[in-house]
Amino acid sequence: MPPRSAALLLAALLTTAAAQAEVFEVKMLNRGAEGAMVYEPDHLRIAPGDTVRFLPTQAGHNAASIPGLLPAGAEAFKSKLNQPFEYTFSQPGLYGIQCIPHLAMGMVMLVQVGEPTPAQLPDALPARAASRLAVQLQKLEAGQ
Repeated sequence: MPPRSAALLLAALLTTAAAQAEVFEVKMLNRGAEGAMVYEPDHLRIAPGDTVRFLPTQAGHNAASIPGLLPAGAEAFKSKLNQPFEYTFSQPGLYGIQCIPHLAMGMVMLVQVGEPTPAQLPDALPARAASRLAVQLQKLEAGQ
């Protein structure tokens, strides 16, 4: 294959992959369908390369990865308070997300990237956060 044809084919493949990636929106709320201090939705199943846009629809929230609840090789992240934040999930696996100011109140969510993988919740989580993550994990495992 001539070099020009190979370059065009590569460009077409990269453009197609980028065009197929999706952007999901998650609201950060003081009160939602599942109670106080929640992300809506509280769990997502997405494909590698998809992006999640975290929207602080009410003041005082952020989105940050939970230490110990990230796939191997994934980068930890933390948004600024009261600022929209986008993160592209490229590494397959299970990601735990927390609102740092409201972790003790259970403001957490899960993002499953790619195929389901066995997960162990970190031991050092506040009780309310651990309880909500356990429910979210059950929903993901049930395919909801």
